[in-house]
Amino acid sequence: MIRAYIDGGARGNPGPAGFGVRIEDAAGTLLAELHEPLGIATNNVAEYQGLLAALRYAVEHDHRVVHIRSDSLLLVKQMQGEYKIKNEGLKPLAVRARLLIMELGEVTFEHVPREQNKDADRLANLAMDEAEGQPPSA
Repeated sequence: MIRAYIDGGARGNPGPAGFGVRIEDAAGTLLAELHEPLGIATNNVAEYQGLLAALRYAVEHDHRVVHIRSDSLLLVKQMQGEYKIKNEGLKPLAVRARLLIMELGEVTFEHVPREQNKDADRLANLAMDEAEGQPPSA
């Protein structure tokens, strides 16, 4: 089992965007940190891109049980089927996520407070800095 903390953001919404992902094993040991600038996008698109990165990591590293933690209530509720996906830009991202989930054994989602998602937030901010063309912040 792996645990993935995901976050995405956009400065200006839409604006310079990026995502961050922290992957841990069941004991909480760091396995990977991922981040990527996305150019100009919305915060919700960035959140979904973080989810996709975490799911791709799980597939590529043959992890079959994945627990996703996100401070985006919208993403969590949409992926749990509790909220409809009304935004046309998010629909193809959700479809891609569901296709990846089908390749895995078990994927669960948990909404967590922002304070419990600090590492993913740090990585997302690093990616947004890169999207703005700024040198990485220390």
